[in-house]
Amino acid sequence: MATPAPLSLPPFDWDIFCCVVDNFGDIGVTWRLASQLQREGHGQVRLWVDDLVSFARICPGLDPALDGQWIEGIYVQRWHDTVPPNIVPARVVIEAFACELPAPFVQAMAEQSPPPCWINLEYLSAEAWVEDCHGLASPQRVGKLSLNKYFFFPGFTPRTGGLLCEQGLIAAREQWQQDEAGLAAYWAGLGLAPKGKDELRISLFTYESPALKSLVASWCQGATPITLLLPLGRSLRDVLTGAGLANATPTAQAGDLLHSGHLTIKLLPMTDQAGYDRLLWSCDLNLVRGEDSFVRAQWAARPFLWHIYPQDDLAHIAKLDDFLDHYLADLPPQAGQWLRAFNQALNHGQDVRELWAQWPQFGTIWQQHARSWSQKLLADGDLVTRLVKFLESRI
Repeated sequence: MATPAPLSLPPFDWDIFCCVVDNFGDIGVTWRLASQLQREGHGQVRLWVDDLVSFARICPGLDPALDGQWIEGIYVQRWHDTVPPNIVPARVVIEAFACELPAPFVQAMAEQSPPPCWINLEYLSAEAWVEDCHGLASPQRVGKLSLNKYFFFPGFTPRTGGLLCEQGLIAAREQWQQDEAGLAAYWAGLGLAPKGKDELRISLFTYESPALKSLVASWCQGATPITLLLPLGRSLRDVLTGAGLANATPTAQAGDLLHSGHLTIKLLPMTDQAGYDRLLWSCDLNLVRGEDSFVRAQWAARPFLWHIYPQDDLAHIAKLDDFLDHYLADLPPQAGQWLRAFNQALNHGQDVRELWAQWPQFGTIWQQHARSWSQKLLADGDLVTRLVKFLESRI
């Protein structure tokens, strides 16, 4: 639980600033980063967040009423336009996703000797230009003083910043997925029987998309029993409409168990990050969105479809294609073409019934690929390992 702020604070090694966008994506990434830095002994972390109510949805111990509090060894500071007086910036200041730091804080950074190392942690991208920009310095004028801000790009190649993956995560996943009794207990805790021999269990945490209606309809009408694990959120209406259960939408709540044809829908509450990992590890297929759940689906070593954050000019479709170029490179051509078409159709809101009908043909090879892909991603180290190495010569 939260511990209120003391009268004085220790010097911090890391200041991380997060402006909460789209409820959970940005704070999900920065909270994971802060937690990993603290747990793996890289120093004291202060996390600045502008929306503690949204943060508390994925961090139940947080008290949104407190301006400052300790949570799991990390100091969480409510981020106002102003900053507390006599603020002392940490040795490393991370500006997550180009959020604009408070001017008084930047002034304090410039006046510090030596100045902090200033990192702009960018959004994850598979675009080719990211490799050329990763690690570049951007000089910043602060009155008569100057600071360097370094661009740090998460990515999928050795010439980028890698992906967040805390120590022990892969071992914990392996233990979880191989523990049949534990999985049965997990399902029982959700009010479900153990998974049937021919049954599929699927998690879905996406944005709204007309594609969901056709996909869910095909699940209802197909011969395969499917249980859909659905955290309450933006996709609820499309899912229930596709299942012919639109009338249930206004009263739907966590814990409900709904049935339509061969589909069972279990509505889940929002969970903490560890709980979401366990959900991803337990399912046969995960539909995910944004950045944080997208990355965690890759560590789950299970098939997944990515609903990328939509942009008005369709720039997100090009970004999706750039990722798929990496992800599908080692798949046989026919399987790769199917999976690219499936991801594209989901993101364009198209009918996906014919694509889903090919799951029996490609599901097994997709499962094998998902496991090898998660191993490949860690060949050059995780994001924190690369970040600490990047900072060694700069602080």
